[in-house]
Amino acid sequence: MKTLERISHFVGNTFAIWVLLFAALAFFSPSTFTWIAPYIVPLLGIIMFGMGLTISANDFKEVLKRPKDVAVGVVGQFVIMPSLAFILAKALQLPPEIAVGVILVGCCPGGTASNVMTLLARGDVALSVTITSITTLLAPIVTPALILFLAREWVPVDAGALLLSIVKMVLLPILLGFIVQKLFKKQAEASVKALPLVSVVGIVAIVSAVVAGSQEQIAKTGLTIFAVVVLHNLLGYTLGFVFGKIFKMDLSKKKAVAIEVGMQNSGLGAAIATQFFSPLSAVPSAIFSVWHNISGPILATIFSRMGKTRGDSLHSNSLNQN
Repeated sequence: MKTLERISHFVGNTFAIWVLLFAALAFFSPSTFTWIAPYIVPLLGIIMFGMGLTISANDFKEVLKRPKDVAVGVVGQFVIMPSLAFILAKALQLPPEIAVGVILVGCCPGGTASNVMTLLARGDVALSVTITSITTLLAPIVTPALILFLAREWVPVDAGALLLSIVKMVLLPILLGFIVQKLFKKQAEASVKALPLVSVVGIVAIVSAVVAGSQEQIAKTGLTIFAVVVLHNLLGYTLGFVFGKIFKMDLSKKKAVAIEVGMQNSGLGAAIATQFFSPLSAVPSAIFSVWHNISGPILATIFSRMGKTRGDSLHSNSLNQN
């Protein structure tokens, strides 16, 4: 078990390298990875099940302790990134499939990697974990509503089918993981040590499948999509930080909100695109998954030098407990 834990830790720390490596392999040898496409939704379910194994009541205590801070993060997540996606799609006159793909990324909840990045950034980890948990649980309702509102200009959107699908892909696996955690506490605690490995394998497989399935379109439009994704992500970090500043948050909270807003659950975006739209619409999510695992550590390094707060050690302990 110790060996598995060490491997899991190593793979988790080198996440960006594996995503980049397999994305490149899938681009140059698509036939090797196209078989994964039918398993994108189950893979996301496994990742969400893992999240359910780690959720605890402590994740939601922050809602009662400081509802304003949590509300700022949740509202920022579901307002800033979707709005930026729509503005970029309109301003850059993106083709319909790419526009929808960018909007899908923007409408997704926060990604769990944001919690680790917040820890490295010396930010408010307890707040980060709570925002991720709340936005993920709200996703079955909020994400379809946002997609319907923002993407219907380009494609027809069945919000009811989207809601049901996200419940199956996100809410039910999380709930099942939470139940398993409560019924089999010792086994769940032991399995959590392998979660970084499971998550990396799942995301790498999803990204590889999307890249392989859209290799020809990526060859034609890849640079455009990459530029839009990078701009979307960097603007998300910036406006997330500004949003926290508007509400007079301290530095550690502003860091948490900025990272939460900028880092998305791009696996969900890829799964939705694959199931309801087109392979090309999944490409922005795949590229976002690669890019934010590069930009996140860079931002965390910059943030970590901006000053330490008294609560850093407390927040670090909170992440370890979760």
